[in-house]
Amino acid sequence: MDLHLKGKKAVVLGGTRGIGRAIADTFAAEGADVAICARNAAQVEDAVAALKTKGVRAAGGAVDIADASALRAWIADTAEELGGIDILVSNAGAMAQGNDEAAWMANFRLDVLGGAVAAFDAARPYLEKAAAATGDAAFVMISSVSAAEADSGGSYGPVKAALIHYAKGLARQYAARHVRVNVVSPGTVYFEGGVWQMIENSMPDMFKQSMARNPMGRMATPQDIANATVFLASPASSFTTGVNLLVDGAISRRVNF
Repeated sequence: MDLHLKGKKAVVLGGTRGIGRAIADTFAAEGADVAICARNAAQVEDAVAALKTKGVRAAGGAVDIADASALRAWIADTAEELGGIDILVSNAGAMAQGNDEAAWMANFRLDVLGGAVAAFDAARPYLEKAAAATGDAAFVMISSVSAAEADSGGSYGPVKAALIHYAKGLARQYAARHVRVNVVSPGTVYFEGGVWQMIENSMPDMFKQSMARNPMGRMATPQDIANATVFLASPASSFTTGVNLLVDGAISRRVNF
């Protein structure tokens, strides 16, 4: 299937490793120009160099996504550098655990205020311009199956759930302008240097229990999540907006209507 991404301009927040890097790589492989950001300047530089080898334009910046002002400025600068924005993907995640105020604030500031609200506000004029010109633009947020699976009163799940509600509202608000807004919610995702590898090394019993919960007998790869994200972001999904796509290998039990 041709996803019609050649020449599109995609911005990926948190694009140097794991899910975000797989998303950026997949956009580039489909012929889209890509801009990424993350806090580590050296990792951004390495990722941008690798993206350029795929024959597309690539750019990047060292940005703390929790710093809304810095993020807005970077998105505006990136739009000028790329010549617009057709697609915005927020892979931002503080991953703070616990129920104390610090965890709530870290997750809310980065995942919601930064990676969702500030990012969309900054990109919106460019997305609207792209949609007016081509008939389609897209914003995709990465949430989590934890948004709908509650085991405790921790902050992580509720904050991820807020993204799904926000996406539905934006999808309704901007549908007439052909700016689509969707969510991808991964289950457990394993990659080198990721959370689940650290748990495997430091808490092997917990890792085994978590692995046993996966009906498919494995955790997702970053590429599993990237494939779903890039498809939803592409013009091939031009009538899909306001959805929360679970990519969890059936680890969740709820029925989606």
